[in-house]
Amino acid sequence: MIRYISKKFAFMIISLFCLVTATFILMNAVPGSPLQKEKATSEQIQKNLEAYYGLDKPLITQYGIYMKNLVHFDLGISMKKKFQAVDKIISDSFKYSLKLGIASVITSVIVGCILGIIAAMYHRKMLDNLSMIIAVIGLSIPSLVMAPMLQYLLAVKIRAFEVAGLNGPLDYVLPTIALSSASIAFIARLIRSTMIEVLNADFIKTAKSKGLAGHLIVWRHALRNSMLPVVTFLGFLMANVITGSVIIEKIFAIPGLGKFFVQSVSDRDYPLIMGITIFYAVILMISRLLADIAYVLVDPRIRISGGKVGK
Repeated sequence: MIRYISKKFAFMIISLFCLVTATFILMNAVPGSPLQKEKATSEQIQKNLEAYYGLDKPLITQYGIYMKNLVHFDLGISMKKKFQAVDKIISDSFKYSLKLGIASVITSVIVGCILGIIAAMYHRKMLDNLSMIIAVIGLSIPSLVMAPMLQYLLAVKIRAFEVAGLNGPLDYVLPTIALSSASIAFIARLIRSTMIEVLNADFIKTAKSKGLAGHLIVWRHALRNSMLPVVTFLGFLMANVITGSVIIEKIFAIPGLGKFFVQSVSDRDYPLIMGITIFYAVILMISRLLADIAYVLVDPRIRISGGKVGK
């Protein structure tokens, strides 16, 4: 296990280095200066700002300075946010994205598993068809369409929720539904197909022949084996809902990290672009690693040897 994690960590560092380098090069390849829109009162002030951010130095020197600071976990100072530190902007805004992401992951797994289990247990019956209709709707309607629909129906017409903003826990309900609808549908279909196969396995038939109750067979045997594909998908799901909520945050006026990422790109705020990109990349890599480890823990038959996962 230690050897496997060490290899994964080394791969993460190499991947992160390549990502930082590519992002830095592409960002500086865009013509013009990020300080062109600054309302400087004189040319000297403009030059002072460029010197403060190191933009007056050669590109290779800027890259070296940034990498040196990055090793010391210094993401720099924002060019547009009144000289705020990038790490402070990330820490202040990410808490909203994290809450929304965690709520979406929990909702996706619970609701998706319930729909999938119902569909598998009542295969080719009305409940199966109903569950799959819900899944098809979730996959067919994108989140950027689902969000306005929920706002119109549940906030404007019924007035059960606020249209936008975060004033309490209930304000997370609509964005959570919009963000997790596709994931719910995917997990439901995944659980259904896997559990149908598992329920026809020999060990399930043996358990039935021994008189074991149906619900015990499902929860103790069928569900555990059916969860393996979901655990694999869970790492990507965590990364996607946390880093992919930019549109949802915009629609529901959530002051999350996605909002600042969009603003940083439009403002050409180099330090903030780099900082958020690196932060998102680290989340994605850690989520993938945790998914691999969880996969081994869920299925005892899987062992890690030689830095690889196998049976």
